[in-house]
Amino acid sequence: MAGFEPGSLPDLLPLYYRRLFPYGPYGRWLSYGGVVKNYFQRREFSFTLRDDVYVRYQSFNSPQELEKEMQKMNPYKIDVGAVYSHRPSQRNTVHMGAFHAQEKELVFDIDMTDYNDVRRCCSSAEICSKCWILMTIAIRVIDRALMEDFGVRHRLWVYSGRRGVHCWVCDDSVRKWSSAMRAATVEYLTLVKGGSETVKKVNLTDPIHPFISNSLSLVEPYFEEYALVGQDILGSSESWEKVVALVPESVRESLLREFPKKHDSIQRWELLKKKMEKCKPCHAEWEIMLQYCFPRLDINVSRGVSHLLKSPFSVHPKTGRVSVPIDLRKLDQFDPFAVPTISCLCSELDMAHEEEDGEKENEAEPEPRRRTRDYKKTSLAPYVRVFEQFVEEMDKSRKGELLKRSDLQGDF
Repeated sequence: MAGFEPGSLPDLLPLYYRRLFPYGPYGRWLSYGGVVKNYFQRREFSFTLRDDVYVRYQSFNSPQELEKEMQKMNPYKIDVGAVYSHRPSQRNTVHMGAFHAQEKELVFDIDMTDYNDVRRCCSSAEICSKCWILMTIAIRVIDRALMEDFGVRHRLWVYSGRRGVHCWVCDDSVRKWSSAMRAATVEYLTLVKGGSETVKKVNLTDPIHPFISNSLSLVEPYFEEYALVGQDILGSSESWEKVVALVPESVRESLLREFPKKHDSIQRWELLKKKMEKCKPCHAEWEIMLQYCFPRLDINVSRGVSHLLKSPFSVHPKTGRVSVPIDLRKLDQFDPFAVPTISCLCSELDMAHEEEDGEKENEAEPEPRRRTRDYKKTSLAPYVRVFEQFVEEMDKSRKGELLKRSDLQGDF
């Protein structure tokens, strides 16, 4: 990747953890107001160090202690885990079976590699602007369902730093969900089913569930741009045969006969839709759209309360990109290739300090100025602001709940 060499990571990480990591809002997030005794102290953190040395079950007395340890260890990757019954670092001192995970955010991990069967532009860990639309669709579909179907308020969407996105659902009640509830939620949100050998992975039946119809309304605006133009799924006989295999057998032969007469995927899709109108009741058109565009979730990541997930603001060791929060108000404009890399941030910080030093030299008697946090001098600033707004909204909600409880109890 231009502008980042993986070998430079050991030199850059100390500066990143010392000057750029947003410890303030990060500690506030994982403390959740500190209303539960020892909540932060019972949280598991894991570090991946140089040469893939993996250190699990770390815990800290305070966010400040975590900050010092990160600056000391300079981890290549940070994972956040569950809040346990006892401090993870002391797990070997408690009776067998007494140490267990009590709660954790409901998390989702959406990885582009799970879409390899429906994208032609890239494969494996590669991404481009054409297939990144799949992540945009996934966020829109899952986020709407979380808000409207589950009544969730506090969702943090984060770019993984390479090829996917993560979601952290942080509502107080959701953090206490059992593995069974988490698994049921993923099952509800899953429509694409079957492995590589399964041809037809979406099967709709009447009546269409509101979740499916609401999801279709979000998928449809992106379908032409992604599937018909970007992936050109009806552009050649090899590709359109895969699509035709998803429609009723009664119309397959006529589609294969008439497709060569059309000029492009868009025209062929219009022909397919007309054919489907004569096959009522049939949902093949919707099934194709969902099979090519619908979110694909890893149930194991979401189900396990003790499962770890990469922390926001980690640096991806392969790309150098920072795992940054995504502003949902500007979701369609989010560009994974514009996300700051650690080398870019360190250069920006050096330039900012050079400019400050030049200004000081030109001032006869410089007045003492309040020190600006270093990340605010770099392209990381807008992403940290998104994170701060998320934490502020949670703080506001928590205070509102406390006031409501106080009023109900008559505590004046």
